[in-house]
Amino acid sequence: MRKAIINAVLFPALAVVLALAVFYCVRRRRRRRGRGDRSVLPSHGGGARADRFQSAGGNSGGYVAAGEEALVRFPGGESLTVAAILEAPGEVVAKSAHSTLYRAGLSAGEAVALLRFVRPACAAGADEAASAARVLGATRHPNLVPIRALYIGPRGEKLLVHPFYAAGSLRRFLQEGINDSQRWEIICKLSIGIVKGLDHLHTASQKPIIHGNLKTNNIMLDADFQPRISDFGLYLLLNPAAAQEMLETSAMQGYKAPELIKMRDVTRESDIYSLGVIMLEMLAQKEVINDKPLNARDIHLPASFKDLVLERKISEAFSSELIKQSKNSGKEENLNAYFELATACCNPSPSLRPDTKKILKRLEDIAR
Repeated sequence: MRKAIINAVLFPALAVVLALAVFYCVRRRRRRRGRGDRSVLPSHGGGARADRFQSAGGNSGGYVAAGEEALVRFPGGESLTVAAILEAPGEVVAKSAHSTLYRAGLSAGEAVALLRFVRPACAAGADEAASAARVLGATRHPNLVPIRALYIGPRGEKLLVHPFYAAGSLRRFLQEGINDSQRWEIICKLSIGIVKGLDHLHTASQKPIIHGNLKTNNIMLDADFQPRISDFGLYLLLNPAAAQEMLETSAMQGYKAPELIKMRDVTRESDIYSLGVIMLEMLAQKEVINDKPLNARDIHLPASFKDLVLERKISEAFSSELIKQSKNSGKEENLNAYFELATACCNPSPSLRPDTKKILKRLEDIAR
């Protein structure tokens, strides 16, 4: 009798569990098939609910619950949809410890865009990311790369949509060694544009926007050599550990201000230091870093530049073409003044570095 009762209860229960398991496997397989054609990004859960944020001023107050999706659109990205972003065919442009950059063709809006996918393990919380993105997305200036949209995925992943610039980055421009990169007027134009963009970040709003990772690879160029700063405030979309790792990578490339060895928070002054290193790179026409073991001559940090100047080896510090141009045009004093300004930006004491307003005024005087 007891055995009969156990059988009567146990076998129906096992049948129910088995049926649920089969149903789950079938449903999971169908969902995978539905997402199988996404060639750019890791799989994400799509759906109409991902479009519930219609603009940067959505009616939910910016809150995104854990496990939900949201698409936050900004000016220039009004026509974007989750499907257009996640199903866009493209290719990997660059990878870092915290994110992957894709060049993708979108079916709506812009023909080509850059998509920065921030990995779930490195991303900040959905609510924090949405709030930060609204501040960054509202930031507009001719010398800044605008954010078109932010996608927040159910697993915590974040995806930023930027316009694509065919001319590439300032780093690429300097690496290729083309004649334009060694023209004094182009260097002045690039420098002034970069400082204007940085000045807008630092002074245009009540609370300064700190770039945090300024370097030649994060400065894009228009066809007419107009620079546009990208990835500003990216650390706001990362969790603290990933943000710190990003800073350490920047330090290895020579852009990190010395005070950040003891301080974790980036500042306007640390951005100015990075700006000074970029200006020195444009004078040297060489990479900040290469694949060889690092030493003072491989990384063109302010200290190594100062050593070259003190040793009267100016030709090793400046591009030989720049020196030739400055002599032929009577601009030697301008070139020296530019160098002095760059090294002032890299002063070991943050309080002694000039701010963006002073740098801009000085650059405009030097460029005349």
